[in-house]
Amino acid sequence: MGALGLLLLLGLLSGGSAVIHSLRYFYTASSGLSSFPEFVGVGMVDEVQFVHYDSVSKRAVPKQVWMDQVTRERPDYWERETGRNQGNQQRDKVNVEIVKKRFNQTGGAHIVQWMTGCEWDDEDDTTDGYNQFAYDGEDFLALDLKTLTWVAPVRQAVSTKLRWDQNRAYNQYKKHYYTKECVDWLKKYLAYGKSTLQRTERPRVSLLQRSPSSPVVCHATGFYPDRVVVFWRRDGQELHEQVDPGEVLPNHDGTFQVSVDLDLTAVPQEDWGRYECVVQLKGIEDISTPLDPALIRTNGGKSHLLVFLLVGVAVAAVVVAAAAVGVFVYQKRNDSDKRHKPVGSSDSCSENTEGQNPAPEAQPLTTAVTAL
Repeated sequence: MGALGLLLLLGLLSGGSAVIHSLRYFYTASSGLSSFPEFVGVGMVDEVQFVHYDSVSKRAVPKQVWMDQVTRERPDYWERETGRNQGNQQRDKVNVEIVKKRFNQTGGAHIVQWMTGCEWDDEDDTTDGYNQFAYDGEDFLALDLKTLTWVAPVRQAVSTKLRWDQNRAYNQYKKHYYTKECVDWLKKYLAYGKSTLQRTERPRVSLLQRSPSSPVVCHATGFYPDRVVVFWRRDGQELHEQVDPGEVLPNHDGTFQVSVDLDLTAVPQEDWGRYECVVQLKGIEDISTPLDPALIRTNGGKSHLLVFLLVGVAVAAVVVAAAAVGVFVYQKRNDSDKRHKPVGSSDSCSENTEGQNPAPEAQPLTTAVTAL
């Protein structure tokens, strides 16, 4: 599954009882988009933004109060982050032109995206990492940590892949960084923001239906963290047919919402009692809501359901706006997946820097790379 062009939709859906914590950095460099900064860098812990940089302000700034602790421990932290992002800005400006040339493009709007980061399972202590690039919303190149080689889904990235595959020492270093150094910083940030990042907020669950012939929507909202499982059961067995799961979406207050549709077209109402919606969130008991007509909010599709739909539209608008400032695309995962992983993209070196080694990471924000 590739990215979606300029509309970079963030949609995470993962199951299981374990909590997979993540530290991710998203960098977007653009050409031909006069309404938006040429470069934006965003850092996120468990999908909560904690640092921001753009080519207009030219400064890295904290987005969470708890990041003050970093300054107390490392007084030069923000100066170093600013310098690092300024370097990334210059590199990615070159990257856009390099990749445009490879695709035989001149004018128009184009975007190069870099996503890098790591994950940590707080139950079994396993880790994972990723270093990926995309171009104009499509996968370009990605580091495979298992083989320590680069995956090139398009021919325009093959020359970069071949060069980077030869740099085995650096690729090995990358693996160490993503599975050790990056994870150490992730744990630091989780400790700094414990009161918010590691809180649990119970979801509110509603059953919604536009009309008697429409699917019944099980809508859970107001929960935190976003790693929730919502599914329908019949006679105690989870349903995999008749259902249409939605994506976990952010609310304006930092919590999340998700909905799962149930198609009851062929189910007589006397059998509805066999169905229930189940919401699972680590740290709370399962929330089970029976499919009772008395519990369904409908009002001809104008009242509660309309409000729900308008919230979805508003969230979509926010996501589209966020796309312009560099929020990357993720693959939607099945409910049974324990771990979510982002779509493939890249890291590479340009024709002008062939043979040069990227500078190693001295700080958590980026894994420095040369141009594409």
